[in-house]
Amino acid sequence: MNIVAIVQARMGSKRLPNKVMKTIGGVPMIELLLKRLSKAKKVNQIVLATGVGSENKPLAEHVSNLGFKVFLGSESDVLDRFIQVGKEVKADIVVRITGDCPLVDPDLVDHAIEYFNESNVDYLSNSAEPSFPDGLDIEVFHFTALERAAKETNSSFDKEHVTPYLRKQNKFRQITLKNSENLSDLRWTVDEQQDFDVIKNVFSYFSPDIHFSWLQVLRLQRSQPQLFSDNQQLVRNEGAILNSGQKLWKRAKKIIPGGNMLLSKRAEMFLPDQWPAYFSKAKGCKVWDLDGKEYIDMSVMGVGTNTLGYGHPEVDEAVHRVVTDGNMTTLNCPEEVYLAEKLIELHPWADMVRFARSGGEANAIAIRIARAATGKDKVAVCGYHGWHDWYLSANLGDQETLAGHLLPGLEPRGVPENLKGTVLPFNYNDFETLLELVNQHDIGVIKMEVQRNEDPQDNFLQKVRQLATDNGIVLIFDECSSGFRQTFGGLHHHYGVEPDLAVFGKTLGNGYAITATIGRREIMEAAQSSFISSTFWTERVGPSAALKTLEVMGREKSWEKITAIGKDVQNRWLQLAGKHEIDITLFGIPALTGFVFDSPDALMYKTLITQKMLEKGYLAGNSIYACIEHTPAIIEQYFTELDPVFALIKECEDGRDVQSLLKGPVCHSSFKRLN
Repeated sequence: MNIVAIVQARMGSKRLPNKVMKTIGGVPMIELLLKRLSKAKKVNQIVLATGVGSENKPLAEHVSNLGFKVFLGSESDVLDRFIQVGKEVKADIVVRITGDCPLVDPDLVDHAIEYFNESNVDYLSNSAEPSFPDGLDIEVFHFTALERAAKETNSSFDKEHVTPYLRKQNKFRQITLKNSENLSDLRWTVDEQQDFDVIKNVFSYFSPDIHFSWLQVLRLQRSQPQLFSDNQQLVRNEGAILNSGQKLWKRAKKIIPGGNMLLSKRAEMFLPDQWPAYFSKAKGCKVWDLDGKEYIDMSVMGVGTNTLGYGHPEVDEAVHRVVTDGNMTTLNCPEEVYLAEKLIELHPWADMVRFARSGGEANAIAIRIARAATGKDKVAVCGYHGWHDWYLSANLGDQETLAGHLLPGLEPRGVPENLKGTVLPFNYNDFETLLELVNQHDIGVIKMEVQRNEDPQDNFLQKVRQLATDNGIVLIFDECSSGFRQTFGGLHHHYGVEPDLAVFGKTLGNGYAITATIGRREIMEAAQSSFISSTFWTERVGPSAALKTLEVMGREKSWEKITAIGKDVQNRWLQLAGKHEIDITLFGIPALTGFVFDSPDALMYKTLITQKMLEKGYLAGNSIYACIEHTPAIIEQYFTELDPVFALIKECEDGRDVQSLLKGPVCHSSFKRLN
């Protein structure tokens, strides 16, 4: 019988890239594994099976130079990789070893082969029912059984992980090799940097000997547990449970503070430990994750940036032309002039425009210009306006000051203390508080969102406008979220109130980075008395995308479509809640809307919705940012799938334990009214 050990390894690990070539005492980990495995007396041949990707070339060359056979096969279909190896070397029995098990024990491998032969089975594993330390995993099976599995399964999971089909009940004769003592809580595998650090400790202890036994390692762990402490919090076989996006998210959090650049896109905001986190492509209102799984986005659509849908062909074509012709040069791009003219045409009260690439930048620009124009420092604010020092200074001395403005409990660490008292919040529709601020402080600027969660009452916006006019105060409307969703331009058109400055973002470039601050000439010219400048505010992609986006918006009347979609969704949420006798409260303008459960378990219910809808192929929670690609058929199917989830929530309201239905932690609460 030709017994072949196939070692599965690659360089592109999602959690610890290049791990198999990381060195321990100057020797690559894969070399240590292969040299240890080569001591197995019952193995006739060892083959490294890796992927055809160019990143695996250093691995393949190194192992080949060591004298071992190397096979390059499919990156994703690892089962096929094993089949091709088995055919090439004419294997009768295959021993599967993974490249993340450098402490593989040759005596244990021989014992597994002996037990396999004695038991007259098709498949043996010492990890299907784990009792050995994680990292000593061994599988032994007849090659003919693997060939049968490859023919019968169409599952991408089976093809990626090679042997799951062999473990299916009533398919193959199988047996488990068990240790006399359950040691499955010990972790000797290498998936994370902490794992690698532990393995380095082990080899350093036994150096220069690399052929120590697994029982010696066990004695070492019991006598010097501190050498093994770094990775004990990690979960066994997590790699087979997590999707590629989840693995990459874990990796990101080690090297990027918070994991990414935007709080609203962190996995914990949606579904901790289960959210796919990253996308490979997007089109219309569909998103594909790193594993190629398709989802319909009934959530925040790029955090509100894509009202025309993902990858709009005309907008993308405009950007492609820019990439072809050149994005940045010593000279300026003409598109910024054309875009400025277009925004002024849409807002006749405005005379001048400045561009940036993010909403926070645009808001900071508006504040700098307004302060320069008035010569006054103090700003009255209402709503959310970004992360910059000028805004977060409102929380200096009282971290709950902005709690009513979407950021409860935010600590303004790093914001200079001398900014304390320069920004004074007031609540939407609370004109009396604003009036009091103006009477008691030398307010130079009023900055506010036109609308977020509630409609203006009792001519609120008109009163604010008149108050600003009467007191020589610059009024800024932050339309980063609300602009171009209910009207073709700022939402202030809808209410007939003109500001002195307005800020636009999100929808302006349909996913490409472009934001604008527009305003009256006498105020905007104050920008020249200060210093407001940035290299990448002059790149060409943003303005070009915005010009084409505005053209498509005007032709499609996108604001009318997404408002109608949002109103339909709102009505159907209310109908669904009524059907199941659940109390919810709607919030937001129709095209940027959501709901909250009127329940102390609201956050758990939101998590449950996201979990259940993700299983059905939806990115969904308790809010929807509408786009013109949300067709009636998509909306209809969404509510068909949401109905049984509301039924589950009703059961929980009547006493069922919602926690028992959740497969992981509850999502985090971030912005007020979005939890």
